Amino acid sequence: MKIKDVVAELDATFRPELQEDYDNAGFLLGDGDAEYRGALVALDLTPTVINEAIGQGLNLVVTHHPFIFRGVKRLTDSSETGRMVMQLIKNGISVYAAHTNLDNLPWGVSGVLAEKLELRNCAVLSPLGGETGAGIVGELSQPREALAVLLDIKNILKIPVIRTTPHDIHTLVRRIAVCGGSGAPFIGDAIAAGADLYLTADLKYHDFQRGEERIILADAGHYETEQFAKEIIYRSISEKFCNFACRISERQLSIVHYI
Repeated sequence: MKIKDVVAELDATFRPELQEDYDNAGFLLGDGDAEYRGALVALDLTPTVINEAIGQGLNLVVTHHPFIFRGVKRLTDSSETGRMVMQLIKNGISVYAAHTNLDNLPWGVSGVLAEKLELRNCAVLSPLGGETGAGIVGELSQPREALAVLLDIKNILKIPVIRTTPHDIHTLVRRIAVCGGSGAPFIGDAIAAGADLYLTADLKYHDFQRGEERIILADAGHYETEQFAKEIIYRSISEKFCNFACRISERQLSIVHYI
């Protein structure tokens, strides 16, 4: 089995053609003809993750966020990106990313988030065409008070805090929209879809104003709302290449800590 064989399967599964124009998903670095020895899955590529792959003898790292995102003018040891590229090449490690294309698949980042919340009758929040697009909207089996729903979200995501718009904690919530990661552009879609609550991340002060008492906006953190991307990628690789090691990084944590 060669790296290019794994890449072909990843492309078929995660469909890089669905990525946004600004994105850089897909096979980012490596020798496609190298023999495949196994994969390490992480949300981001960091020096810690590279060292973890080296230590475990794995020569493919698959991440959600692409480590080469904007234009790179030079690759030297004066930048972290340059140092990582040199370390990756030196150790024969390839890198693949499934980013906004995984966001735009209905069973992707937001789909799993909706599944964790046990939402029913789900649909794409902001369709691209067909069954693809950003976010998911669905319903709870029965209405619940906002405070109970938010406490459940904290428990599911294992987080200490959620930022929300002001609301009556006894407000009943049934219809919920979710978008893992930076979902501010889809606040209007969540309102239009009749959602009582919209769970996402990276909301700014003025984004919260857009709720205008029409919807509860909940910001649960970027890493936290996208953490299940690792499960999706791991499951896909493990099912297709069961004879090779595939592990989720145990050393990578969110770069944002709460005190």
